[in-house]
Amino acid sequence: MAESETRYRVGGMDCAACATKIDTAVRRVAGVADVSVSVMAGTMTVRHDGSSDLKVIEKKVTGLGYSVAPLAGSAAPAREHGSHHHDDHDHGDHAGHDHGHEGHDHAGHDHDHANHDHASHDHDHGEKEIEGLHGHDHAPMAGPWWQSKKGRLTILSGVALVVAYAVGHLVPAIAPYAFIVAMLVGLVPIARRAVMAALSGTPFSIEMLMTIAAVGAVIINAGEEAATVVFLFLVGELLEGVAAGKARESIQSLTGLVPKSALLEDNGQTREVPAESLAVGATIMIRPGDRISADGIVISGESAIDEAPVTGESTPVRKGVDAVVFAGTVNGDAVLRVRVTAAAADNTIARVVKLVEEAQESKAPTERFIDRFSRYYTPGVVVVAALVAVVPPLLFAGPWGEWVYKGLAILLIGCPCALVISTPAAIAASLSSGARRGLLMKGGAVLETLGKVTMVAFDKTGTLTEGKPQVTDIFSFGLSEAQVLSRAAVLEQGSSHPLALAILNRAKADGVPVPPAFELEALPGKGVSGKVGGEALDLLSPPAARERGTLGAEQDARITALNDEGKSVSVLLVNGVAAGLIAMRDEPREDAEAGLAALKSAGVKAMMLTGDNKRTAAAVAGMLGIDWRGEMMPEDKQQVVGELKRQGFIVAKVGDGINDAPALAAADIGIAMGGGTDVALETADAAVLHGRVGDVARMIELSKRTMRNILQNITIALGLKAVFLVTTIAGITGLWPAILADTGATVLVTINALRLLRIKI
Repeated sequence: MAESETRYRVGGMDCAACATKIDTAVRRVAGVADVSVSVMAGTMTVRHDGSSDLKVIEKKVTGLGYSVAPLAGSAAPAREHGSHHHDDHDHGDHAGHDHGHEGHDHAGHDHDHANHDHASHDHDHGEKEIEGLHGHDHAPMAGPWWQSKKGRLTILSGVALVVAYAVGHLVPAIAPYAFIVAMLVGLVPIARRAVMAALSGTPFSIEMLMTIAAVGAVIINAGEEAATVVFLFLVGELLEGVAAGKARESIQSLTGLVPKSALLEDNGQTREVPAESLAVGATIMIRPGDRISADGIVISGESAIDEAPVTGESTPVRKGVDAVVFAGTVNGDAVLRVRVTAAAADNTIARVVKLVEEAQESKAPTERFIDRFSRYYTPGVVVVAALVAVVPPLLFAGPWGEWVYKGLAILLIGCPCALVISTPAAIAASLSSGARRGLLMKGGAVLETLGKVTMVAFDKTGTLTEGKPQVTDIFSFGLSEAQVLSRAAVLEQGSSHPLALAILNRAKADGVPVPPAFELEALPGKGVSGKVGGEALDLLSPPAARERGTLGAEQDARITALNDEGKSVSVLLVNGVAAGLIAMRDEPREDAEAGLAALKSAGVKAMMLTGDNKRTAAAVAGMLGIDWRGEMMPEDKQQVVGELKRQGFIVAKVGDGINDAPALAAADIGIAMGGGTDVALETADAAVLHGRVGDVARMIELSKRTMRNILQNITIALGLKAVFLVTTIAGITGLWPAILADTGATVLVTINALRLLRIKI
């Protein structure tokens, strides 16, 4: 049976424990093959064999106290191609969804983000009955926190606590009962979730620990503390929700960059239409100062485009006819007409957001380890707490009240919330932070491995170099340089060959006149000839010029020297006599040298692999000071990557995708280089959208920072617990500090992770 997949937007998850509960519950539904839940993206992807009842899945989730709504465009029946889709989805557990048939996967994705809080309003019928009961709420809080359900419950619990204190003060006799009522205000929704989670296969949830501790406190006459503990627990959850919302908003704010409307040209008229209705191939007009409403290609006009909102690049980029523009960037000083190349759901920003969301669903090794750890850790805490409560009174005649109280405090300290959120919060913040700067990483595993990279193998053309030749030298014999360039450009006009374009671009840049030519004739394999103003002109390759016997010994020596520098040379003949030489080469990108230096200073080695001839390879590698291998076929590159791995290097391969696919797949991390929508995201694990060499070093640095952050988080989480565990058993601290230790650790860990959003890379 074809396997299919459904994606849901889940409202109200705000810590990793939530995700684990949902995961455990949904996995138990018949026919479900795999579940991946992302807290930070607020999504869940369920793979099933088609026999599962989707309503049952939704009921499971709403029963736990979350809102759930299928994401448009991902309903199971529409996904008959699911079976092949997953073969590649699985190969490294991080490929996310393959982008070949992306359209199906999120036809409604963009609209879904545009009003991403709708899930909290249009609650499913299944959730109506427990409307006011569950403390969970759709986490990127729409509006102020006090208007959310979680906020209201926290306020209510706080008010009840204050009232209980007042009543207890005025009528001491009923004080214990007042506190029990105040506690129940907050505890009922918590206990309800605890029971649902236990029934769905998560007996040791944080809610369960909380419920046992609160009920236990009432039994030993610590009602006042029980009510306070419940209130503090709700405050902690509220803070978590706010923090999780922050991380989520960071990536969601990208979608907000795309304008809601566009000016569509229709039969010579322009009219305003919703941006999401634009079809591929439509022509839109963009006025100066407007945000561009779709990915596209400029068909008329030239303007400076401010790409800072999407790329963080501060200087505007000049774009003319045939240039690619991205949705969300700002048009500068002139009217542009643009042909739309991607529907709203497939534009660069939508794809980035989707990639980041999917990346967050695929777990990093550290995250998996912590999940496994907490699976044993929480029951362990319950056992320790039970022993502390029972053993001293039974064996050593300790006072029951005191030891049960200590046992309950240990239960609260042991809560694994901070520990479990330590990794995903940091990873989500980093993925968002990277995406905002055009550094895309497909998941936590990729992010972790990047920091360990010790060797980066770069492709040459289009990666370390611009990918298009430029005129580097002009030598003239008898004419001026400008005259040589002008005559060469005359012969090349109308040609689209890369070397011809190099000459035409240089002529345009130098402002050299290019008069029209007559009797232009291509000489296959040799060059071009033509007539201008009575002169017979030829632009030939050196071998063709030698055949004509027009090159002197000195000129020949100069050509050989230029060839040795990896340059291609064209010889200009005027009336059959050599009049000049033009040398061209694909030059390194402006930031290539600085980017490689940044890698070197981070202790990462670099190497250049190219299919170009060895002379050119040596020349470019010499300029950049980098090891190289030349004349390599795609399979040779793959072989070299394999050799480097055998030598013990962790290898990242950087290429522009097409001919590098085998090597990208063979490397520990494949990084696709290149702009916009045509990034070869299928084979790569990561992508540098803006094609800057320095971005590779930035990605590695971001990964190292993230791993440091995760380590700090785990230390905070476990350190605070260890301290309070000792002080509680020693009788120094009680229930209050215990709950503060747990909530405090969770909040500290989340805030620490959110620092990654502010990184200036």
